[in-house]
Formats: sequence, C-alpha cells, structure tokens
Amino acid sequence: MPAPRSYFEDVELHGVVQTPALTLTEAHVALYTGLSQDVLPEPGLVPELLPLCLTTGLGWRIDNPPLAVLAFMGFEWEVLLPVRVGDTIHSRSRTAVKRSMREGGVIVEERQVINQRGDVVHRGRFTFLVAKRPS
Repeated sequence: MPAPRSYFEDVELHGVVQTPALTLTEAHVALYTGLSQDVLPEPGLVPELLPLCLTTGLGWRIDNPPLAVLAFMGFEWEVLLPVRVGDTIHSRSRTAVKRSMREGGVIVEERQVINQRGDVVHRGRFTFLVAKRPS
C-alpha cells in the first residue's frame, strides 16, 4: 500500500504549519561537515546551510502526510543571524501562493527558521509543483 500523501487540493492558501523543535548538537555539525566538506567559520557556529537542510527534515515530523511533490522548482534563501551549537530551532511555513494547473498546481511556501529566543535566523521561499488528487 502506498504511503499517504497530501495533494494540491489539501493545501490551504495562507495556511501556517509549524514543525517540532530540534536542539543542534556537535553531532549534527560533524555529520553535516563530514558529508558536505563545508568548513566551519569558527568553533561553535553551525554551517549556514545546515538549518536549511534541517528545516526540510523537520517538515517530515508534522502530523500532515507529506506533499505529493512532482518537482522542486526553486528556492530563495536568506541567512539573517548565525546559528550556534546548543540553539533550538523550529520552522514555520505559510502557503503564500496556490496556482492550479491541469494535473497539478504550483505552491509557494514562505518558510522561517526560528531559534529558542523567537528570533528568525533564516527565511526564504520554496516553490513546488504538487500533484492533484488522483481521480
């Protein structure tokens, strides 16, 4: 039996989704730098792309089934503040655009990564082509 999915019709325009939080550890940084060969700017700082990667993974921990994404069409991303080992982050996403097409639709999601103090440390927009529910 295929895994449950959310479809274009299930996405609520201006709907907000918040992920659970995750506290960043040295192990997260070591795994990431081991795979990416990214160089740390200074000890205790988290590589700039790691929160972006983790926010995507945290999206799998929400109650809704994952979107039936047909294509990842692009993203814009901005690093606002440094993230450090020991910070606890979560993400909040809002559906900013929902445009229907023949067999799917375009979803633009505005996403923020927020630390334990409530500071938005990263933000950006993801654009997906999402399948419509099979008939």
